[in-house]
Amino acid sequence: MPDFIDSLTLAEPSGPSLLAAERARSNISINELANHLLGHDGFLQRQSKVLPIILSEPLFKKSTQANISRPERFKLALARGKLLRRLADKHGWTHAEHEMAEYLVDDVSPYMLHMGMFVTTIREQGSDEQRAQWLPKIEKWEIIGAYAQTELGHGSNVRGLECQARWDATTREFVLHSPTLTASKWWNGTLGRTANFAVVVAQLMLPDPKAKGQNEKETKYVSYGPHPFLVQVRDLKTHQPLEGIVIGDIGPKYGYPSMDNAYMLFDSFRIPHSALLSRYSSVDPETGLYSKPAQPTVVYGTLTYMRSKIIQHARLVLARAVTIAVRYTAIRRQFADRDSPPDDKSTELPVLDYPTVQIRILPLLATTFALHYTGLAMQNIYNNTRKEIESGDFGSLAYMHSMSSGLKSLCTTLAADGIETCRRALGGHGYGGGSGLVQLNTDYLSKVTVEGDNWMITQQTAAYLIKKVAIALNPAAKGSGSDEIDLQFRTYLPRVQAEDNTVCEYDILRNDWDLVRAFQHRATALAYDAYQDRVVRKKGWTSLMVNLHKLSRAQSQCVLVTQFYLALTSNTDLSKPATDVLWDLYRLFALFTLEADRYEFFACNAASKPDLDAIPERINDLMSRIRPHAVRLVDAWQIPDYLLDSALGRSDGRVYEDLFNRAHRLNPLNKITVNPNYWDDEIVKGEGGGGEDMKSILAKL
Repeated sequence: MPDFIDSLTLAEPSGPSLLAAERARSNISINELANHLLGHDGFLQRQSKVLPIILSEPLFKKSTQANISRPERFKLALARGKLLRRLADKHGWTHAEHEMAEYLVDDVSPYMLHMGMFVTTIREQGSDEQRAQWLPKIEKWEIIGAYAQTELGHGSNVRGLECQARWDATTREFVLHSPTLTASKWWNGTLGRTANFAVVVAQLMLPDPKAKGQNEKETKYVSYGPHPFLVQVRDLKTHQPLEGIVIGDIGPKYGYPSMDNAYMLFDSFRIPHSALLSRYSSVDPETGLYSKPAQPTVVYGTLTYMRSKIIQHARLVLARAVTIAVRYTAIRRQFADRDSPPDDKSTELPVLDYPTVQIRILPLLATTFALHYTGLAMQNIYNNTRKEIESGDFGSLAYMHSMSSGLKSLCTTLAADGIETCRRALGGHGYGGGSGLVQLNTDYLSKVTVEGDNWMITQQTAAYLIKKVAIALNPAAKGSGSDEIDLQFRTYLPRVQAEDNTVCEYDILRNDWDLVRAFQHRATALAYDAYQDRVVRKKGWTSLMVNLHKLSRAQSQCVLVTQFYLALTSNTDLSKPATDVLWDLYRLFALFTLEADRYEFFACNAASKPDLDAIPERINDLMSRIRPHAVRLVDAWQIPDYLLDSALGRSDGRVYEDLFNRAHRLNPLNKITVNPNYWDDEIVKGEGGGGEDMKSILAKL
């Protein structure tokens, strides 16, 4: 029987015509800007190659996945992960193309840690022999691995991990042991149900030569700190945990329903001497003597790798939320202009025309570009540093570690907060599943905690900056370097220290380079204040933690502004219309960021009071100039509708048709008929006894 709804049409103007009109307002080329953003490393080519294959597979359809239980979501994700690997083999995908497929499917894969932290740790921490033995098996997926560091009682404080790896000299084995309940490994992705191997980070315990007993029970041990061990945790045939290991999934979470995050404990579980990943540190099997790494922080290389990946990923995540927000608010009409003539109150304004909406969305649009250019810079820093480390040069390791810590904190905070800001700006429909933001929002919230809590890891950045201030004040001091922080501090510290530092010399409203200088000056001033508090006045570290967080955030904001500026000044491949819009986005990002912390800029004379007072008007002017280009700017990110999975953010503008289709035709709850009479046990009506009653519901609990 035909549904009369099928004959209904939309009120005009329709979404498609409105989006077409929006795109016609702008003179920038979508393809030109897309190639500028994503064409340099083959991203767009990979996407165009992989997407049609994904769309042709029924297993990757997303229409009902939000309505199934968590166990079913995990099984679906496992099936998808297997199919993606088969497709990779069938089509000869490169690793980057396989990653593109995972990105497009956007269902956190149970194999994610195998493809990320596990293989990276073996590659970076394994000896040549260990690499040769294990990397081929890992790359062929003959074994599936995870990374087990975080514990029930310790996460960010890696030095506090309780899991032990005791050296037994008599058998030349390590004995993995969880001495307490809080020593249980916890949160480790891919490990709960999927992996059969894991890199286990445990305290390396060696016999104390001063108090050596007659046997292992009498021997006293000394910890040499956390070290990575490659451990088989499940039988390769039965997939059951090996004897001496308790392992399982931790249960429901705020997001990531398709990931099997794990708990795992060891009961004096023996592993061979070769299990210790020994590229930088080792235990002599004959003598039991320990060889420490030349640079201790190199053992945390996997975390730095993941942080750099997270920084690069932030721009794509925020771009998705902003794309949805811009397209929908350009289509959605609400109210007429109050100042329009009395006889012209019928025309409703696009929501995006309201400054109260623009101030929430357009600075985030600018932020996507800032994150993009900084992500590229972080990728270069990581790649160059890894090459130096492989050649035995650890000189840039501390700089990379500091940069990755501060930027991971800031970039993920900007992206996570930005997603929620976009959702709220969408009004009531932003709350619904058709927004495309439900899974994106809940899944991405983990990023502000994983690989280091966003408040905790900023201490690492601050500590590095304080050391750099000391070096800048005493150039002859040991450890003097030549990275960008040294240049920044040598340039601005004399101005910060000057007694006549009472007049601002930066024209932040009319000079784009002066905006960079203002951010560098302010970050340097905060670093100098932290140095005075910690080194000169000897204040306790814990008492300074709030200010240290502000310092890291200021330096990381400085990096974003600087990289945005450098990217535009070195640009030679864009036409004038696109370049002009990008410069306005740069100014909007810098001024919006500056205004939020205007007192800090004013206090150190990095910005004058008249200029600070004029920033709101300047921001409004920039938003009015960017507004006509907003839809084309988000189009340039080339995010497929399949990935957005959003009725509100559809590229064709068919918002209301899609919303209604999802509710009326795709919602499985609308396919059942319930019995609302409280005196009847029947819950779901069904012909031929196909319904459900209270007993059958209870049986499922």
